[in-house]
Amino acid sequence: MERCPWSKSFDLYREYHDCEWGVPLYDDRALFELLILEGAQAGLSWTTILKKREGYQQAFDNFDPVLVAGYGEDKVAALLADPGIVRNRLKIAATLQNARAYLALTPAGQSFSNFLWRFVDDTPVQNAWGCMSQVPARTPQSNAMSKALGKAGFKFVGSTICYAFIQDRWYGQ
Repeated sequence: MERCPWSKSFDLYREYHDCEWGVPLYDDRALFELLILEGAQAGLSWTTILKKREGYQQAFDNFDPVLVAGYGEDKVAALLADPGIVRNRLKIAATLQNARAYLALTPAGQSFSNFLWRFVDDTPVQNAWGCMSQVPARTPQSNAMSKALGKAGFKFVGSTICYAFIQDRWYGQ
């Protein structure tokens, strides 16, 4: 397998690249996890988040939206003290809000996967960038996804975060 230049720097990147990056994903809970992790990355590096991924999975009950949506002040205090995650009050609050927004999609008759995949017409997009400097920070699809997620009540879902998110799952290079 030919690896993208960004994936060659350390083992977690190589493993992520070889096993997850660019692999279409349809599982609602797994997509929820990745959206939360992309939001946690804001202002940081993906390296930081990959190193803390197991800590996030433990701290947020494997990203079970029902459990996360029900977290109270005691759990938030514990999260703010947990060195296994990024201890940012706004990002933690956004995770709880995002779990509630995620759960609100289901009664409306829409799975999270279907909600997200519509931004690429339910088809993976294959890019062929010549070099990393050609990769955009946002696209029309990420702009639309960001706007729709915001309207649905999600937080930390700006267009750049959405582009990183959809690039991981729907775009290949």
